[in-house]
Amino acid sequence: MQIPIVQGVFSDNGPDLRRAYPVNLVPTILPNGVSNGYLRPADGIVNFVTTSLSGFDRGGINWNGTLYRVIGSNLYEIDDSGVATNLGNVDSGGQVTFDYSFDRLAIASNEKLWYYDGTTLSQVTDPDLGPVVDFCWVDGYFFTTDGEFLVVTELSDPTQVNPLKYASSEADPDPVLAIVKLRNEVHVLNRNTIEVFDNIGGDFFPFQRVEGAQVQKGSVGTHSCCVFMDRIAFLGGGRNEAPAIYVAASGQTQKLSSNEVDQLIGQYTEAELSRVVLEARKDKDHEFLYVHLPDRTLVFDGLATQQAGQPVWFTLTSSISGFARYRARNFVYVYDKWICGDTDAPGVGYLDEDIGTHWGETVRWECSTPIVYNESNGGIFHELELVSLTGRTVFGLDPQIWTDYSTDGLSWSQPRYISAGKSGESRKRLVWRRQGFMRNFRVQRFQGTSDARISIARLEAQIEPLG
Repeated sequence: MQIPIVQGVFSDNGPDLRRAYPVNLVPTILPNGVSNGYLRPADGIVNFVTTSLSGFDRGGINWNGTLYRVIGSNLYEIDDSGVATNLGNVDSGGQVTFDYSFDRLAIASNEKLWYYDGTTLSQVTDPDLGPVVDFCWVDGYFFTTDGEFLVVTELSDPTQVNPLKYASSEADPDPVLAIVKLRNEVHVLNRNTIEVFDNIGGDFFPFQRVEGAQVQKGSVGTHSCCVFMDRIAFLGGGRNEAPAIYVAASGQTQKLSSNEVDQLIGQYTEAELSRVVLEARKDKDHEFLYVHLPDRTLVFDGLATQQAGQPVWFTLTSSISGFARYRARNFVYVYDKWICGDTDAPGVGYLDEDIGTHWGETVRWECSTPIVYNESNGGIFHELELVSLTGRTVFGLDPQIWTDYSTDGLSWSQPRYISAGKSGESRKRLVWRRQGFMRNFRVQRFQGTSDARISIARLEAQIEPLG
């Protein structure tokens, strides 16, 4: 019999059944004769920058075909050979916001606004600008917020601000946390609401609220939102609501997070969630939404969800055991590759589908099954086989993979190890024999490391019913 492996089940200390998403394995929808889809290894991360850097990555952008990143307190220009040039100091702090106009790159860092014109890095010092929580460029204006007011720079001189050209987001007395541009409209994300502004011109504040586009939910943080599949994706909620993950467009919202994702989000405080970063990445036949949590990254695949007819989530982590923060952040497509920053060390890397390590460090992968149940009659597990693509291991390695099982979703058996196959062993079969029995139900789990680089098409089981 075939047993699904794309989403598994486990239990926690409470009386709940929980969804177990694949770890460092990407569900890919592709009818292939063996199954309707498979699990492929998540991309590895290879070091890109050869120059010595100081500090952790805080954001990046592709401007005029060149990569720019803020690392530590400095703005760097990074060329296609990985050489980083320090352009100047933009203050230390957390995540930054990038955008650009026709002739200048803008950076919001530590509540200050900086411009780089290709030669000189300078700070906007007009006192009427106020603190810059977030910003975007739209219709010739740099549109900013200090958390209370909405501010635009002058068309003729973006270093100047007219104090008469202020506005506010007044649908709810909640703080303004983020500014996102979509279809040349400015989406102002407050904690409990989202308002949309359109440019109508005039002598004073040139943007007017689009009344019918208002959303009765908001974002928990400045960077916990992004443009995803032509909509605004955000982590947050409305008044008196627990945070969840939504997409919004034209005044309507759709919930993306599953019960399992909501339970994971519920483990963190509001202060922790306010520092969560959301980002989108479209690559091949995937539309990824990354939710960078403090100890892991949850990824939603929009296109795979449409193809499968059910939500497709998976987990990324840079850990060899348990969960730890996923080190890749702030993806930028430039120089024909996806370049990312490192959250745990001074470094810049790129995604490489031919390896599984993260900056040379081995990481783990995991997948599991739903509950196997035989109407309370039990069964004997004679054989389990992971139908997989093997033989892609690094030359000289003989990696092991293992399986264990649980009869309560909480405690697990001793693991059983087999070889995943050496380099070139493309006809290797991954088979476990004499896998015991179940009295009622059973959950099976499979694990390995990035040394065992296999794609899993299906799990085939030979089970003899009891009773």
